[in-house]
Amino acid sequence: MQISFSPSPDVAFVLNTLLDTYERRATHNALRSGEYAARAIKVDISDVPIPAYFSQTDPGPRILANEQFTALEKAGMIHLAWLPGETGHILQTIKLDAEQATRLYPVLNRTALTAQRVRLEALLLADKFRFVDDWRARAIRQILANLRAGKSPMPFSLTDSELDSDLLTVLEAIPALQAETPFRVFSVRIFNDSKRLEVIKGQLVSLARIGNPEWKRLPAEEVLRELNLVPNPNYLHLSGNWQLGLESGEILSVGGFFPALGFPAAQTVNLRSVAAHAKAILSIENLTTFHEFIRAQDGSYAVICTYGNPAPAVRRLLRLVPDETPILHWSDLDYGGFNILSQLRRLVSERIQPYRMDIATLDGNYERSRPLTPADKSNLKKLLFRPELRDMRPVIEHLLKRGVKLEQEGVEV
Repeated sequence: MQISFSPSPDVAFVLNTLLDTYERRATHNALRSGEYAARAIKVDISDVPIPAYFSQTDPGPRILANEQFTALEKAGMIHLAWLPGETGHILQTIKLDAEQATRLYPVLNRTALTAQRVRLEALLLADKFRFVDDWRARAIRQILANLRAGKSPMPFSLTDSELDSDLLTVLEAIPALQAETPFRVFSVRIFNDSKRLEVIKGQLVSLARIGNPEWKRLPAEEVLRELNLVPNPNYLHLSGNWQLGLESGEILSVGGFFPALGFPAAQTVNLRSVAAHAKAILSIENLTTFHEFIRAQDGSYAVICTYGNPAPAVRRLLRLVPDETPILHWSDLDYGGFNILSQLRRLVSERIQPYRMDIATLDGNYERSRPLTPADKSNLKKLLFRPELRDMRPVIEHLLKRGVKLEQEGVEV
């Protein structure tokens, strides 16, 4: 029997609920035994949110739904059970035989889950070769493994092929970004649409976190910054007698700018040398402390603000500092601060030393410390196992023993 009507909202919701249950059960059983479940699937009408069906003022939705459900039953697709004494008036349950499930897909204009998974898997396999063995390749491998295990392929979609295609387009274009690029500029370049990236950047962040576990704890904005994607151009905050050598051979002297200079982050790709006429370079985590320090200091240090986790542009500049120039870093005495020091040592130079990140600083400013939360304690304990923080273990253990943390703003400059 041919079904010629379009399901009403109530009918579509019930049928989709039945198919959702069928697909979950089919996937579960296929993974366990290689066979789909043969037993029927049943929905109790009182358990599904279709208030229009039970309306006391407008019987139209119920009459239409009953007509369509009855037509589907006559076609052999479902089985109906009516409330006692309400036959033909109010339904009690609707049952779907597993072997009839595939007949409902064209009624709903819905693609079977197995077909959706096959489509997405084929799309990912076709583009997999484009990605070298980096975070993008690791993310794609994990999504493919999830698909084959019957798990969710998020952030890819089983139903939105445009989203999937656009995500792959972004992944392919990311390596070309050698300098910070505004979202809208990048979006126009690859989509000819300044707003498309805004719609899918959440999925991009999820993929990046899957491919690089080190980014899991970073805020979304910092993950995107790691990919050289930013809302608007950023600036590096520099203070002191810096000498920046450009690719053109020009030398920029920052010392004449007081108290500080905002150097374009995008310009760091053109740097070829960095020198500082100071006893050391000092990177400072927080912008407030950066300004307080440069206001109080005597010019002994060339200072840069990491503004939280060090962005690629910050790391690029610091990697150009000659080995004979000491580099110090000052962060909060908490998980985030030690994690930044860890990043700098791993991604810039293991010779970077802490500044005011010691037991004496904590104890001397104890009255301005704050209690550690259970999450703080758990995270600090994990840092004890990082080899690049071996020298910081006594300080971390002291924080745990005293049960406190200290922000830079709590330290007298």
